[in-house]
Amino acid sequence: MKSYSYIIMEGINHDWDIIKKEFKANLLILIIFMALLSMYSVIIVAMYDPKLGESMNMLAKSMPEIFSAFGMSNPGTTLLDLITNYLYGFILIAIPFVFTIIMCQRLVARYIDKGSMAYLLATPRSRFSVIITQLIVLLGGLLILVVYVTGLILMSGQIMFDELIPLKELLTLNLGLYALHAFLATMCFLFACSFNETKFSIGIGAGLGLVFILIQMLSQIGDKMDFLKYLTPLTLFDATGLTGFDSMALINIVILFVAAILMAIIACRIFQKRDLPL
Repeated sequence: MKSYSYIIMEGINHDWDIIKKEFKANLLILIIFMALLSMYSVIIVAMYDPKLGESMNMLAKSMPEIFSAFGMSNPGTTLLDLITNYLYGFILIAIPFVFTIIMCQRLVARYIDKGSMAYLLATPRSRFSVIITQLIVLLGGLLILVVYVTGLILMSGQIMFDELIPLKELLTLNLGLYALHAFLATMCFLFACSFNETKFSIGIGAGLGLVFILIQMLSQIGDKMDFLKYLTPLTLFDATGLTGFDSMALINIVILFVAAILMAIIACRIFQKRDLPL
């Protein structure tokens, strides 16, 4: 007779095999998004060059509303200021969010929509075990993207301009970025676990995320639109505040992580209780 500890370890090993299998199945998607982030990150860091910076400043003055909408109104005076405004204002929010939408579809929605999830549950695995492994893959993929772009920015600044970006500030900034994406990912994951049809399971989460991004962009155009920032959770990610170690910006990170944990718990509970199509 197998001991209880042996059964637990056997279950952990099996779940780890599933996690590795899902990462392998989605490796190409991860590489594509790493390549996208590489392209944009290197281009933005290269803009620290004074000649290119002057051209961008002239372009920004000619189209202030557009640059403000994308969080690019103030290039700052240091390389950290530049990437904080030009990368973390829009690019590093939008691109990983698209990754989240695709991964939620591949990890949860497509299985439920095609009736394959019931087949997975026919194996000796609990519903909680099934859904938590999918969530780990989703959040793990986002963590890889954030860690990768952190290292890439550090290396690019050092190679191009022999300038070392302050590590503590950059790590704090990227912790906040991961907190935001954990929030958006668990929100999408929650809807993916709640509905059978992809148009609802993915459409609602993706739609809400896009609305949040659009509201954030509109709130940055001018003072008349400033009130809109209170209608989107993206406001909790204060990139400039994080690089300055502002206490409210740091508290907002905690709020995003707590909200992400709560939505993950709700998603798992819904998945455990719901009926799945065959």
